[in-house]
Amino acid sequence: MESLQVTRLMSCKLSANISHKACSFIPSRQLGFSSLSRRSFQNGKLTVARSDITENGGGFGGLDDSSNSNSIEEEDDDEEEEEKNGLMLGLDRDDCGSVIALHLIPPSGEVTIDSHQDEAADTKGEDEGIEEEKGGEEEIRSRVTYNIVFVTAEAAPYSKTGGLGDVCGSLPGVLAGCGHRVMVVSPRYLNGTSADKNFAGAYDVDRHIKVPCFGGEQEVAFFHEYKKGVDWVFVDHPSFHRPGNLYGDSHGAFGDNQFRFTLLCHAACEAPLVLPLGGYTYGEKCLFLVNDWHAGLVPVLLASKYRPFGIYKDARSILVIHNLAHQGVEPAASFKNLGLPWEWYGALEWVFPTWARTHALDTGEAVNILKGAIVTADRILTVSKGYAWEITTVEGGHGLNELLSSRRIVLNGIVNGIDVTEWDSSSDEHISFHYSADDLSGKARCKTALQQELGLPIRPECPLIGFIGRLDYQKGIDLIRWAIPELMEDNVQFVMLGSGDPLYEDWMRAAEKTYRDKFRGWVGFNVPISHRITAGCDILLMPSRFEPCGLNQLYAMRYGTVPVVHATGGLRDTVENFNPYAGDGSGEGTGWTFSPLTKESMLEALRTAIMTYRDHKSTWEALMRRGMQRDFTWETAAIHYEQVFEWACIDPPYIT
Repeated sequence: MESLQVTRLMSCKLSANISHKACSFIPSRQLGFSSLSRRSFQNGKLTVARSDITENGGGFGGLDDSSNSNSIEEEDDDEEEEEKNGLMLGLDRDDCGSVIALHLIPPSGEVTIDSHQDEAADTKGEDEGIEEEKGGEEEIRSRVTYNIVFVTAEAAPYSKTGGLGDVCGSLPGVLAGCGHRVMVVSPRYLNGTSADKNFAGAYDVDRHIKVPCFGGEQEVAFFHEYKKGVDWVFVDHPSFHRPGNLYGDSHGAFGDNQFRFTLLCHAACEAPLVLPLGGYTYGEKCLFLVNDWHAGLVPVLLASKYRPFGIYKDARSILVIHNLAHQGVEPAASFKNLGLPWEWYGALEWVFPTWARTHALDTGEAVNILKGAIVTADRILTVSKGYAWEITTVEGGHGLNELLSSRRIVLNGIVNGIDVTEWDSSSDEHISFHYSADDLSGKARCKTALQQELGLPIRPECPLIGFIGRLDYQKGIDLIRWAIPELMEDNVQFVMLGSGDPLYEDWMRAAEKTYRDKFRGWVGFNVPISHRITAGCDILLMPSRFEPCGLNQLYAMRYGTVPVVHATGGLRDTVENFNPYAGDGSGEGTGWTFSPLTKESMLEALRTAIMTYRDHKSTWEALMRRGMQRDFTWETAAIHYEQVFEWACIDPPYIT
């Protein structure tokens, strides 16, 4: 950008070789300089000439900055000293050399543009000087909104098995509140239980499509409910109507899950084009947020089925990885069932290493749907910054670490938020007593109520440790099992809530009989009980081997329950390790993190927390309050998502 020194308001005489017809004269106030010029210059005026003639070098007013064809007449020679601190007038030119934009630049070099309210044009007023605007200057802000389509296997409250359902049930509403048009596409699960009533508000939109996959054309229907500013769209097909949970039953995962979620992906790509929600469709210019492998075919379909024919050429896809361990891997022979062109086999091709093959003649060839999404998505997100790094390592990449490392430039992590209306200790309907960071008295009463409900001795001075989660290897249940005999030797109480591996369910029942006054195990999951455990416990233990984000530690901190966690993924990102010597001796941090993942390391962190609880009450209360004051709202997370949306739309599609 070129610049001219402007030290005071001046008049500019055009040289004889410039025609007035080739110039347009614009008052400074129409260029947005009124406020700045009013502060800098008390008298006079600035007239800008734009030349459309390029023979004279395309400079300002048809001249170059070094041209002497124009003469500048000073109006007052007594103000030469003021010229030293003048402004810079920056010029932007088009390809033909004509001036198309001007900027006033202060001596510091920063461009200053003051927004203002337009006033009625008054030639006489401009000649005499611009009058002061009344009522102050109004800040004008522009906001870009998007048509956002979430594609997910679950979304609370309609369907949920874990954190994925929480994210896709909460984030869409927050983004809709920010002005975006938001659609969520998920299956319409009917399993013959009371959960079916969750879909009672959705109606059939009378739009049926035929999906070419699995050797034929599969017909699917759409149901729709508009709620809290979000279009909830449910894909209906008989394969989603069966007993069990979303992905399987007591016998294991459903054998046709690839078929079920292939239908979901095809239907999600068609929904913005064919569903007239609110009277008109979302159209082709959409942002698809595809969640985990269940929605992983969406970016592949956009690249292979739609863009080659000019459809969705302005759409973008963002892959959100909630758990890399689940990748949607099936035998290579199933590729023909996915409704993709044969030349796209390489995008999904997957070969198991030799040690992972079932027998000597096994070639290890397979298709990996999540891999296809990583290859074709425009951007990739995980649910914490720590997990975004971990999945690029051998230990955390589950075989995809090299591929993810190659796309590191578009890989980001955003910590999940929580529903602060549901999880609010000052108004929670599931707990008997309410409290806040300003008044913690209700917390002790919640602890007493929990001990009484579970049949534990009521001992306010005894640290109560809790665990809430699935009973499986990922959650570190084996470490808890090994540590319980030593931990029960201390003066503590322990309560666990969860279900999963039958081995650990049976162990919980046996431990409750062994340590009658110290241990309680609740096999299953119960929402009210989870709230009461979160509110009543003093410490929450989370020894997860890996944790993409984790929500229970966020709930715990919001309820003044101090977390003790393994330093991995989202746990490391969200729990600040306690440092008693920081902050001028007042301490910093919201809990304890431990590493490596061993029984000894976990017990050491727990015992430090127990000692702090018993011997340093003021320090413990400060820990509780710092955790309760942390901001883990979805509104904060939505700001970061909007930044990723902007990045995705700046660049052209990754696969065109």
